[in-house]
Amino acid sequence: MIEQMDLEKKVIHADSMEQLALLFGNLDENINTVCERTGVRVNCLGTEITVTGENEQAELACVVLEKLIAMLRRGEKIDKSRINYAVELAKEGNADMIDSIMQDVIAITARGRQVRCKTLGQRAYVKAVKENTVTFAIGPAGTGKTYLAMAMAVVAFKNKEVERIILTRPAVEAGEKLGFLPGDLQNKVDPYLRPLYDALYELMGMENFQKQLERGVIEVAPLAYMRGRTLNDSYIILDEAQNTTCEQMKMFLTRFGDNSRVIITGDLTQTDLPAGKKSGLKEAVEVLRDVEDIAICELTHRDVVRHSLVQSIVKAYEKYGKKMEYREKSKNAPQ
Repeated sequence: MIEQMDLEKKVIHADSMEQLALLFGNLDENINTVCERTGVRVNCLGTEITVTGENEQAELACVVLEKLIAMLRRGEKIDKSRINYAVELAKEGNADMIDSIMQDVIAITARGRQVRCKTLGQRAYVKAVKENTVTFAIGPAGTGKTYLAMAMAVVAFKNKEVERIILTRPAVEAGEKLGFLPGDLQNKVDPYLRPLYDALYELMGMENFQKQLERGVIEVAPLAYMRGRTLNDSYIILDEAQNTTCEQMKMFLTRFGDNSRVIITGDLTQTDLPAGKKSGLKEAVEVLRDVEDIAICELTHRDVVRHSLVQSIVKAYEKYGKKMEYREKSKNAPQ
């Protein structure tokens, strides 16, 4: 409850000193972020928090702090990136969405950690997957594209909605040739698939994952292994799809059969294909954008849930990319 003392000071209350410590963060990092983003000063006496600033700024800061306290009550962690996102939503008049974003539990990891959406973009992505047979998730690193896809696949498998989980990604050679790597074929392709293994270990536990892998109900394989197959009753995830050729993408999109769901993830700004080779992901989005039962979710820097600096890096590259695109168009424009 916000108590208005005058036009420039407002007071809110934490539930306990422990909650207050979590709200302020290590070396007051969290509260300093709120102050920087809203232009207010924050002081506390016991569990009473006083916010000082211009009326509109103080209102904004109090709304954000109340939402952060509500997160802590639910046992959720807050950090700089979460605070920045909460401030952005509140500035847009969407403060109520801060609570609704994380209400649904997508999955529970092998150690009991709840997997939830952290941004509106992620929530729209999860909703699209549930409502469509094929979903494209396109966006920068750190937006949770692959992890959320894996989490939903594991839940569907545990609920017996599908019989298999099939995870694949193109084995694009970047520097080293596959033939020069030591070991048998599995050893050669494992480095390309390691991120998928890591996510499954966390979601299922290593022992359970190995058991399902040996049974053949979970398959992690390079994209080339998909040719000539029909995949029924399966949850199929194609990761790093920006590195598929147009022919590979078309081949993959014609593999799934009855009662299957497909998620295709990728970042069009990080293509490792040879120069002049068009990405199969880029073409597929252009071709399939208006096809029924296919969803295309575009995540942005605002959906990055890694370290807050990652969000800044992604944003800087997006800005640079637009600048270069504008220069190229200007250069090629008729005089």
